[in-house]
Amino acid sequence: MGFSQVKMAQALGTTQSSINRYENGQSSPSVELFRRYADYFDVSLDYIFARTDKPQGETYHFKPKAVPEREELRQFIEMCFDPQSPMNEKLKETLFRMMEDES
Repeated sequence: MGFSQVKMAQALGTTQSSINRYENGQSSPSVELFRRYADYFDVSLDYIFARTDKPQGETYHFKPKAVPEREELRQFIEMCFDPQSPMNEKLKETLFRMMEDES
């Protein structure tokens, strides 16, 4: 983009010498600095880390390979919620519905 190291450092809240060390492979940026890069350029971290060619990133969909038996999953969901919570039943119903939709 034609930014000088000084301008990049100012935009990201770091120093020119730090930018120089990153560019020359002498050190690595922190996770926080990677976040600032992503925010500054309005791209996803997946794009910065070359995990996708799409600057906006990709929505991650977790699809476990091993799915517990339905009854085990129902028992697990039952254990996770406080029976005293006013939202307990609604949250459980939503999870059970989502579980059924996956089949």
